[in-house]
Amino acid sequence: MAEARRADVENDALVVAASATSPDALMLIADAGAIALLVSALFGGDPDMPVTPIDRALTSIELELASVVFEATAKALNGSGVRALSIKFPMPSAISGKDLKKLVIRDGPAVRIAFTLITPSGEGRFTVMMPQRVLLLHRGDAGADLPQEQEAEWSARFSEEVMRSGVRVEATIPLSRMTLGELSELFVGQVLEMPETAPTSARLSARRKTLFTCEFGKIGQNFTVQIIEPYDAGKEFIAGLVPR
Repeated sequence: MAEARRADVENDALVVAASATSPDALMLIADAGAIALLVSALFGGDPDMPVTPIDRALTSIELELASVVFEATAKALNGSGVRALSIKFPMPSAISGKDLKKLVIRDGPAVRIAFTLITPSGEGRFTVMMPQRVLLLHRGDAGADLPQEQEAEWSARFSEEVMRSGVRVEATIPLSRMTLGELSELFVGQVLEMPETAPTSARLSARRKTLFTCEFGKIGQNFTVQIIEPYDAGKEFIAGLVPR
């Protein structure tokens, strides 16, 4: 979902639509090219003349026009009956620029539908994004009376998404103890030697949580850490009580 907001673009128009089941059930985005085409069509621009690209912040009129198109699109996607998305109307106004930067987007897997608007005068891009959880709830078989075996299947699918998430892994090696005075004298570019008596054990962590105790080593030109055992906080605490 976070990919809906392009980091290097400030004049996209975007709206987040809420539903009865989710505060971010639908996200609609139009780039500046699509907005330019809509403005030209609404105000009677010559269809054979190239539309001037918008390389500035969007005006209130352009955002209002985007809001009208967004709401019409959301009504078409909403559907009806038991499979309706239950989008809440009227939707909020479209935002852009600084408001777009301030928007907090709840990240997660999503479905993206991209439309390219093409006319003799130019082209633009219109994108609809829906969180995967919302799609499965309203368009899948995740109803209230879902059989137990299908519940297990959907649970496995969500678990698979979590297992594919990338995390940063860090191996930390304790070198030596320093006083606060010695720390204050460190400078950029200084080389810290590893003493021969330095411990060879390292800690493998992810997201500030220690996972394993490892042994530090080297193969050829590459430094390595070999996993020895799962990290035991209790064992570490007891070892810290023993004077060295």
